[in-house]
Amino acid sequence: MSDESPSDEPLRHSPLDAQHRARDARMVPFGGWDMPLQYKSVLDEHRACRTRAVVFDVSHLGTVECSGVGSLELLQWLLTNDLRKIEPGRAQYTHLLDPNDAHVVDDIIVWWVDIDRFFVMPNASNTDEMLAAFAEGLSHTDGEIEFADVTGSRAVLAVQGPEARALLATVKPEAAEVPRFAVRRVGDLVVAGTGYTGEDGVEIHVAAADAPALWDAIVAAGIAPAGLGARDTLRLEAGLPLHGHELGAGITPLQAGLGWVVGWDKAHFRGRAALAGELEEGIKRRLRGLGVDGRRPPREGARVLRHGADIGVVTSGNFSPMLGHGIALAFVPPELQPGDAVQLDVRGQLLDAEVVPLPFVKR
Repeated sequence: MSDESPSDEPLRHSPLDAQHRARDARMVPFGGWDMPLQYKSVLDEHRACRTRAVVFDVSHLGTVECSGVGSLELLQWLLTNDLRKIEPGRAQYTHLLDPNDAHVVDDIIVWWVDIDRFFVMPNASNTDEMLAAFAEGLSHTDGEIEFADVTGSRAVLAVQGPEARALLATVKPEAAEVPRFAVRRVGDLVVAGTGYTGEDGVEIHVAAADAPALWDAIVAAGIAPAGLGARDTLRLEAGLPLHGHELGAGITPLQAGLGWVVGWDKAHFRGRAALAGELEEGIKRRLRGLGVDGRRPPREGARVLRHGADIGVVTSGNFSPMLGHGIALAFVPPELQPGDAVQLDVRGQLLDAEVVPLPFVKR
């Protein structure tokens, strides 16, 4: 998900806006939307997700519905991953690449809802680019394909945490039973076993008009509401990339350590030639996790030093509530391996750090 918010357009509002304001949520601009950053405490909401269960409003994410004969072929041409690895009723993580230099235009979850029906879910501020790519893709595929931005007609609720399924079962038992990375229809809902926290859980696609009642029922079941502040610290502990930080302009899947999302067996996908060129030449930098001594959080933009030489830059950093020390993601030379010592220049102060395996917090 991206945190870049266009400033020249009015903010959009979630169907759950009134629910957030009734709980005195701190609202902030996020990807062109007015969304809850926190309700009371990012730290408490983070720990609630790791120890019990929370619900996030992630309606700011886009949904492009693609349907009709030829939809599969269109997505195969457009996106990096190979949908032939899965089947209807499953979800897949994938990338949309720039055709010229293979940078990640967006990272996306595809829900394969029915044989010829897909929900393609881009990041908050990238839906227009996704639609433009779809239009481009029509000239490369045959069939009766329809695609439309349906973001405004629905809400998406993410129920996450070790007790998420047990608590959700008291409200929507069938939704709670959807397996990891499966996609199921549950009445008028579409539910996927996906998330962005490193915890188990589901994401629920619900009609906008029905979203407030469902949200209220989930919260009444003992699942605490959480804002996007906790979602960000959770995804960082889980070592998950954030568009605009670990993915975006100048960053390829290979640099981000996400080569597994590339379907090299496909004859073509958008950006394939440029990415193959980088693979042949060898990547010049690699995303790594850094564990930092002490509680001071490293921040985006901090320089990474080794033996006094500047070797890279932090893309995301924060204090880890579960580990009790600072953690960061950074692009560094590919030869740097777990166990190697580095330093971070945080506003002129040097912090000792070590390259560590990802994820930072294993579940």
